[in-house]
Amino acid sequence: MAYLKKDDDGRSSNPYATMDKTTVMQESRKFNDMPLKPKDCIVTLAKIMYLLLQGETIAQSEATQCFFAMTKLFQCEHTNLRKMMYLVIKGMAPIADDVIIVTSSLTKDMTGKNENYRAGAIRALTQITDPSMLQGIERYFKQSLVDKNPAVASAALVSSVHLMKGSHDVVKRWVNEVTQALNSKAVTNHMVQYHALGVLYHIKQKDRLAVAKLVQNQMKSSSLRSPYASCLLIRYASKVMDGDAESNSEMFDYLESCLRSEHEMVIYEAARAIVNLKNVTARELAPAVSVLQLFLSSPKPTNRFAAVRTLNKIAISHPNSLKGCNLDLENLITDTNRSIATLAITTLLKTGNEASLDRLLKQITSFISEIVDEFKVVVVNAIKSLCLKFPKKHAVTMGFLSSVLRDEGGFEYKKAVVETIVNIIENVPEAHETGLEHLCEFIEDCEFPSLLVSILHLLGEQGPRTASPRKYIRFVYNRLILENAKVRAAAISALARFGTQCESLRPSVLVLLKRSMVDTDDEVRDRATFCIELLEAEQPAMATKYILNSVPQSTKALESALMGYAEGDTDVAFDMKTVAIAVDEKPEMDEEMASALGESTAAPTTSADEYREQLAAVSAFDDFGPLFKSSKQASLTESETEYKVSFVKHMFENHCVLQFNLLNTLNDQILENVRVLVAPEELDEDDCIFVPAPMMKYDEPTVAYTAFEIDAADPSAVLEIKLDFVVKDTDPDTGDVDEDGYQDTYALDDVEISVSDYMIPVDKPNFAAAWKELDDAPGSVEETLELPNLKDIDDAVSKIMGILGMKACEKSDRVKAGKNTHVLYLAGVYVGGVSVLARARLAYDESVTLKLAVRSESDELATLICSALSG
Repeated sequence: MAYLKKDDDGRSSNPYATMDKTTVMQESRKFNDMPLKPKDCIVTLAKIMYLLLQGETIAQSEATQCFFAMTKLFQCEHTNLRKMMYLVIKGMAPIADDVIIVTSSLTKDMTGKNENYRAGAIRALTQITDPSMLQGIERYFKQSLVDKNPAVASAALVSSVHLMKGSHDVVKRWVNEVTQALNSKAVTNHMVQYHALGVLYHIKQKDRLAVAKLVQNQMKSSSLRSPYASCLLIRYASKVMDGDAESNSEMFDYLESCLRSEHEMVIYEAARAIVNLKNVTARELAPAVSVLQLFLSSPKPTNRFAAVRTLNKIAISHPNSLKGCNLDLENLITDTNRSIATLAITTLLKTGNEASLDRLLKQITSFISEIVDEFKVVVVNAIKSLCLKFPKKHAVTMGFLSSVLRDEGGFEYKKAVVETIVNIIENVPEAHETGLEHLCEFIEDCEFPSLLVSILHLLGEQGPRTASPRKYIRFVYNRLILENAKVRAAAISALARFGTQCESLRPSVLVLLKRSMVDTDDEVRDRATFCIELLEAEQPAMATKYILNSVPQSTKALESALMGYAEGDTDVAFDMKTVAIAVDEKPEMDEEMASALGESTAAPTTSADEYREQLAAVSAFDDFGPLFKSSKQASLTESETEYKVSFVKHMFENHCVLQFNLLNTLNDQILENVRVLVAPEELDEDDCIFVPAPMMKYDEPTVAYTAFEIDAADPSAVLEIKLDFVVKDTDPDTGDVDEDGYQDTYALDDVEISVSDYMIPVDKPNFAAAWKELDDAPGSVEETLELPNLKDIDDAVSKIMGILGMKACEKSDRVKAGKNTHVLYLAGVYVGGVSVLARARLAYDESVTLKLAVRSESDELATLICSALSG
């Protein structure tokens, strides 16, 4: 029978494309025919499988009827028919009722003498077996795990992983048989060892020490002959090395020995593992780079691609380690596989110097139109990090980026180019106006509204500060004429910014804005009317407040507060001070960008809104009011200790909540009623509110809270922290817990609370206008200080910002190289919603002299800010 049909043009076509579910269900009646026609039944079963794989919805009654009809096919000994039955049984098991009816038939096939049936029967039996039935057939599975037939053994091992989801304790008892399958010298099939090692890891993965022991035993054993199992062992060794510094030396020696394996996949896996190790040194990288360099000249495209992609990852962090590979990488630029060529040239860009930049960009230009957008993005990101590394070459890179902006490309590619230009504008002052001009040209032909809105916002922020802001007005106004409502609204806001900051342009801007008062869209008309009223009022402070300075409150918190206000008593005016201030959360920076900017990558953090929801679920904190600020997570223990504890400081108006994230790394004990005690001299235990963690089980994260009142006028405090809990011993193998426990404590590092914990940094795009608003404020303090033990002004800026926790406005945190004087503008909101501004004039001559001026609505706060730096 021909299963592959061809149409009139000779091309292959899908014979099941026009198939109807009802017709197939009716065809299943032939399973009852006598005598059976195996080939017809196979075709019908194939059609049923096709329906299942296409996601076709089959009613439970239809599936059950078809399933029961199919059980009669067990009478036929046709091998291909039986194999197809196993597949359909697996597919219908979640849909049909009473599928356990075929358990005896499948068990018979599983333990029978026909080797063609056994593996498929095991897989099908796994799908219909529930935890209560597993013990009845457990001995058959154990026998299959050590079967001489590799297909049967592999099927049993893979099925064990699936059974573990609902019957972990039962599968855990099969460790001896799985270990026998792994270490058996009689088994020559590579997949059996691969699957056996995977099953052992899944059995022991919750026990970190057991996993480490498994890896160490297999490293010393000579029974591991499968290259697939070796690759898996290398991955497990890498995981153990990430969590256990003590075993690093021994396991690194194993990874290094794998670089001399006879199998290419094992060599590459070991090199990749070494490259991805945390805090890997250049000396440790050297052997991995050497073997990857050999792969670069391999005749196999897959080897070349894998090698250049891996080298690409470490090009920024360890450029010197790749110097010996530059010649091989340059040879790959002309590779027929454009993916390899792209990765090669981006690697060279990351490791290159200023002299090679021009030549590399010319080579990229010759073939960038031939590669897909995904790899174009890789090229653009490489250029971004290189330009930040060599800012003097900004003219060359900007020229290249402007040319690719004019080329064809999808949204992600254009977005990457625009973000690169914006990033260069923000970090390379000399490229400021050139970058804005390139973006202005791009928006004339841009087809992506979201990019247009982003660029218009940037023009509104940066354009008024340039030497000639008038030339950008035309590009912004064109968007009012030619684009959709979303873009027109963004153009209105951008024009209003020009009108606010450039007094000479204000009459012209007003003329342009008034033309939008008859716009067809409500948002555009309302925004234009609002901006016109503010600009014509000739009140700079008001225009600055509502046009330039964004609302400091969190949008999500404001929405929640307004909904609550609408449902409650609306006779009382809504108070914006009850809404939480938005925290300025930095976007996550990848390793390449961080390295180019000389910064470190931060671990992913929980957002303020997520913390707000978590704390709202704790009834003990209901009376504390809105959450003001949450600090970054910090550790209170070393990584190797038996209990891992990290903490977050949550500040409310009159209370501080310390959130402790707890993890028990001991598998032979559990902790109950875990409280975290806080012991400063002036704080009594009765003054604290404890929300204990009910239980700390092995390797299961949990949370405890401790709260107490605070005095914002006296913010500094050092808190002694210790855990208080009940210890109960437990058997790691059976999970049995000793009923008798004993009380114990565990000392942790101290927690320090300072002024920065009470302060939320906020941005003031026009600092001069905001400073002028506070001319008559009651809090105005000036003081001159000496800052000892600082090496330069850059160091002083970092220290001041760290102590006060305020935001540097107008990029004043960037100190020009070689400068001995600098002015730092800072803005923030103190707990209670009190705004504060600070202007720090710095001068360096052997030591740093600081002339600090602070303005605030509160005299006490202004004095407190000064004392924080003088103390």
